[in-house]
Amino acid sequence: MSEKHESHETSETEYKGSKNPFVAWVNADPTPEEAPWTEEKLEALRAGETYVREEKPVITEEERARRFNKVYKPLAVVLCCAFIALLVFVCLYTPPFGATDVPTNNEVSFKYIEDGLADTGATNVVAGMILDYRAFDTLGESSVLFTAVMSVMILLRKDRDGSLVNDPAEDAALAKEEKISVQHRDVILRTMAGIISPFVILFGIYVVLNGHISPGGGFSGGAIIGAGLILISQGFGSAKTKKFFNFKVFTIITSCSLLSYAALKCYSFYTGSHHIETGIPHGIPGAILSSGFILPLNIFVGLIVACTMFGFYSLFTKGEI
Repeated sequence: MSEKHESHETSETEYKGSKNPFVAWVNADPTPEEAPWTEEKLEALRAGETYVREEKPVITEEERARRFNKVYKPLAVVLCCAFIALLVFVCLYTPPFGATDVPTNNEVSFKYIEDGLADTGATNVVAGMILDYRAFDTLGESSVLFTAVMSVMILLRKDRDGSLVNDPAEDAALAKEEKISVQHRDVILRTMAGIISPFVILFGIYVVLNGHISPGGGFSGGAIIGAGLILISQGFGSAKTKKFFNFKVFTIITSCSLLSYAALKCYSFYTGSHHIETGIPHGIPGAILSSGFILPLNIFVGLIVACTMFGFYSLFTKGEI
């Protein structure tokens, strides 16, 4: 009798499922049908009765799919029609192009257009807006890019021994892919990458440096530079790219760029909030060395964007930078 009671107590502790379905789902607890001891069975054992579980009918995959489609298809049609109706409603009430009484034509846009050159020294109104009037917002965008790369790196980056965490199949696939790419390197791709990539990176630098006096800036120029780095990696392999751009270089560039950007704008915010002159001349509008802090800010943003693009490419293809 004592053995049965001990066995019953031991078995009763085996079921640790929660009565709350959501908590049970989060904890990956077995369902009542899968659990060795359900509440009904435990009550029957305590009463000394024989417990017989009711067998539920087995639902096949075809039946599940049929029930799902029976609800999914009409619901999909209703949602699509509602979305189309919303878009049509918005289009019908959209102000005509060039109307002067639209909400976007207000004192804010007039301030940017009329006083942008005098306040920022940038002939490119957009650059003056995002790197001077709204520079704090741009700092947040750059921080988001840096955080995104760090998050992806935590999930995908290889260990110090060059292997992915708990994924030997992925390691083998990457090693095989790298071996094939080294042995059968595309001659046309390598040759064209060697010819085109310097011009791509040079054009990206031009776009970054001229962002305050012409269309362009750190975001677009950084994207072009990142594309040039990806082209080099595709043509010559990740081993050659690591000789001048590795994880250490990536960390130094992104960290220094973010900190320098924050330091410059903190100085501007402090002087502006206290109505103090910054002491940084705007220079001659239209010249490369002009527009106060906008040129170095463009450079920092371009470096962050370029590193982010190439970082995502390296992490998703090779698992490392």
